[in-house]
Amino acid sequence: MLTLFTGRGGMRAWVVRAGENGEREQTALGEGVLLAGWHELGDLAGVATREGIKAAVAAAYPDEGPYTVGNWTGQLYRFIHEIQPGDLVVLPLKSLRVAIGRVTGGYEHRSEAPEGLRHVRAVEWLVIDVDRQTIQSDLLDSMGSLLTVFELSRFGAADRVAALAEGKPDPGRPDADEFAATLTEPAKLYEEVRRRSADQPLTLSIRDFLGVWGVQRRYPAVTEQIKNDLAARGLVTVPPFTEGTLDSQIAVLAGGAEPDESGTSAVTRLSGSTGLSAAVQVAAHAAGLLPDEEAETPAVAYRVSNLESANRMPESVKVGDNLSTAMTIMVLRGYSQLPVLKPDGRLHGVVSWESIGRARMADTKADLEAATLKGPQEANRSDDLLDWIGAVYQSGYVLVRDHDHKICGLITASDLTVQFGTRVRPFVLVEEIEQRLRRVVDRCIPLDRLRAAVPRHRASRVNSAANLTFGAYGHLLKIPENWAALNWGIDQQHFLAALEECRNFRNSLMHFSPDPVTDDQLRPAQGLLELLRSVDPQI
Repeated sequence: MLTLFTGRGGMRAWVVRAGENGEREQTALGEGVLLAGWHELGDLAGVATREGIKAAVAAAYPDEGPYTVGNWTGQLYRFIHEIQPGDLVVLPLKSLRVAIGRVTGGYEHRSEAPEGLRHVRAVEWLVIDVDRQTIQSDLLDSMGSLLTVFELSRFGAADRVAALAEGKPDPGRPDADEFAATLTEPAKLYEEVRRRSADQPLTLSIRDFLGVWGVQRRYPAVTEQIKNDLAARGLVTVPPFTEGTLDSQIAVLAGGAEPDESGTSAVTRLSGSTGLSAAVQVAAHAAGLLPDEEAETPAVAYRVSNLESANRMPESVKVGDNLSTAMTIMVLRGYSQLPVLKPDGRLHGVVSWESIGRARMADTKADLEAATLKGPQEANRSDDLLDWIGAVYQSGYVLVRDHDHKICGLITASDLTVQFGTRVRPFVLVEEIEQRLRRVVDRCIPLDRLRAAVPRHRASRVNSAANLTFGAYGHLLKIPENWAALNWGIDQQHFLAALEECRNFRNSLMHFSPDPVTDDQLRPAQGLLELLRSVDPQI
């Protein structure tokens, strides 16, 4: 048993991937190193600042835009300077398991190594076969970023990764709602709401709320079922469970109950309840409490509030602060801009390197007020995210405000890149599976047998595997002579079971949900794709 993590102090936990498709995995594990790609870059050991790394990245990749350059700069700065010896690092593996190590050395550049293997950090691998089943979903979700280098900073991640490295199961979030875990079915939720007083309503995260129904994402059919179940029992959630991230807090109330002695409903009393967390009270205000019973229930959509960064207060300076304060924060954090807030938390303006430069050109002694840009765009948390994409890419950011017009978040182009990159990944994966199935079926199975696998009224429309639905492959390859024609040395029943699981996953993708697909949910499709790549390695 390892005893490396007593007194963990300031230890941090990171993820450093071994390439987009795990191509550096064998070297990382075999040589005890962390590896960053970016092979066009030379030795960065002597580059001490973000600006220096940014200049090197821009020179090495002249065709990339400012947002990509900034994103890559941040990852490389973390890899070279922020990751410290003694920190823990997680390496997701192609086997769908996880390796965990402890960083033992600083940044090195191996000029003689092959491309992609030159930027390294020494690491001692403590365990290389952690089963994802032992990791709780919130930590797995945090590991699901498309970035190569990023920190696991939420929900007590460092201590939890340390426990996994010691061979223990994930202990879960330190702030986890143990009571929520007991709400294993809707009937228990109803009883708990009924048992509580109106002044102490049940509050829990949307993630835990969905878990009562045994689901992880808000598909239309799922949300419709939950809404109907709640309505049948006279329950409501404030704010609506269809808004916010999975970790947003909601209150579950007896919305149809009679008014109390003061003549007010439980919903109206919500805003003044001292039993609610500040997060729920703010969200309730932002939602305007609830619409009338006959009003249309808000649809699940890509809201601004669905982005984590829209719910995280950005670093800022206040009116009257020194300009040197803003500049120091921007250099330390690698920011391009900072909001300047009024004493009440509302936006006064934004200070950026460009605005500082312009102000100092006009007056070398210019202060913060002179360098502050007035009138930057502000999005409401409930706005449709798609309406703000153009503004974010045009200016690089959009500030987010709550119902009181106080700043509560900041969306950057990098946030959008990660958000939509995460959403595109499952579709790309399923598309490759379909392309490989089409190719091998067209090559090995005659057209007449393809037509025999579909209903008669559709047979004449089938001219190749491209005309088959995904579900038709299961029917086609169930037939012994068709399976034999593939000449694959794998088990037919296991393959067909994996194909059916992937079909269900593909169908779920076609139904809109504002929630990201987790690595665990991707696992069956990833496994099927790896199998297809093995039996049919042609590109």
